[in-house]
Amino acid sequence: MAAPITGTQTGGTGGATGGQARTVLLLAFAVFFILGGVTNINDLLVGKFRPMFQLSHAEANLVQMAFFIAYALCSIPAGIVMARLGYIRTFVLGFVMVAGAALLFIPASNSGSFGGFLTALFFIGAGITVLQVAMNPVITTLGPVETSHSRLTFAQAFNSIGVTLMVYGGAQVLLGDAKPIDAASATAEQLQAYRVEQGASIGHAYMWLAVVMLAMAALFWLFRAALDGAKAEEAKVAGTWDLFTSNRRVQLGALCIFTYVGAEVAIGSNMIAYLGDQSVMGLGMEAAGKLVAFYWGGAMIGRLLGGFVLRLFKPGRVLTAFAATAILLIGLSAMSSGNMAAWTLILVGFCNSLMFPTIFSLGTEGLGDQTPQGSGIMCTAIVGGALVPYLFGTVADMTGNIRMALLVPVVCYAIIAMFGAWTVKHPSSGHGSEA
Repeated sequence: MAAPITGTQTGGTGGATGGQARTVLLLAFAVFFILGGVTNINDLLVGKFRPMFQLSHAEANLVQMAFFIAYALCSIPAGIVMARLGYIRTFVLGFVMVAGAALLFIPASNSGSFGGFLTALFFIGAGITVLQVAMNPVITTLGPVETSHSRLTFAQAFNSIGVTLMVYGGAQVLLGDAKPIDAASATAEQLQAYRVEQGASIGHAYMWLAVVMLAMAALFWLFRAALDGAKAEEAKVAGTWDLFTSNRRVQLGALCIFTYVGAEVAIGSNMIAYLGDQSVMGLGMEAAGKLVAFYWGGAMIGRLLGGFVLRLFKPGRVLTAFAATAILLIGLSAMSSGNMAAWTLILVGFCNSLMFPTIFSLGTEGLGDQTPQGSGIMCTAIVGGALVPYLFGTVADMTGNIRMALLVPVVCYAIIAMFGAWTVKHPSSGHGSEA
């Protein structure tokens, strides 16, 4: 949970010199670029692990469960740690955590252990949670207050670019060596050798990720005193449960963050399997993985255009329109075949673009002094990325038809659409105690 910045600041840079502030700001933008890709490369791992370990759809989606469960478990502890270490030292800690977790992929690859990969993914998620807790406050404090929103928007653009490029490149690195095996006729020794062979590219990729993370940690350590004048408040836990149980706006906002993240991740995670279906495009894993990059690229384009859209229309109406369009596109995909089925689902990425910031702002609107607690509730709801993809996979397994599983994100977007309409009819009272 990102905490507000307090303490004396000079020129909005927390006591840093102008040169230090600019350098740290550029490094923070680089962090957004890298971590966007690291988070969403999990979509490729879901596709990679299915044939590698002969997994059902639900079992393959344990990849996302292992990663996103860290948000629920680590967000508030990370806020407490940040209050004690400060922003830059928290970044260093986060980089070291991600680097250590990335190195766990090497023994997991060498042993061909699915459980080992899941353990490494959980610790990757924990490290990224620590980094994300510090990201927005650092971007905000490094510059004049009046331009903080533009810096945050620019940083989010870096995040989306990182996702698109790294998923596209990752498809070639991680999926380029993918090949099937007849598990029914293979011996246990042959299966183990196959898994070790297929896991080699994963171990190599994450080894280099560890190197990059340690380099980033070293760079930030050089500037560890740059924001000593900007201190984070202790994460406010007291009153969080009372706020959640008493405020309808917060409850609905948290539900929509849960369903939004869940739907977005469920579609991205299972798109390789969907595009590989013979009734859709029948693509191999590498080709399908590259098209997943276009799904996230649509979100990038939507975010670039989003500022203009939200100035023209009420956020609640925009949210409802985008969610309804996502439902329409999913319906068209489920009822068609070939390129139409593929590209209508890929275009849902564009609809996702404005949902998170819009839901977040609408859900915490008018909370006043309770905003930190409201933000903590919203961040914890990101755990939807762990649970909804697993539900998607379970439906696909039970019905034997991945198209039927598209009903799961349809329900999620329907809830979001209704919340948008509800906020239009129930504008915030601004008192933080909406019943």
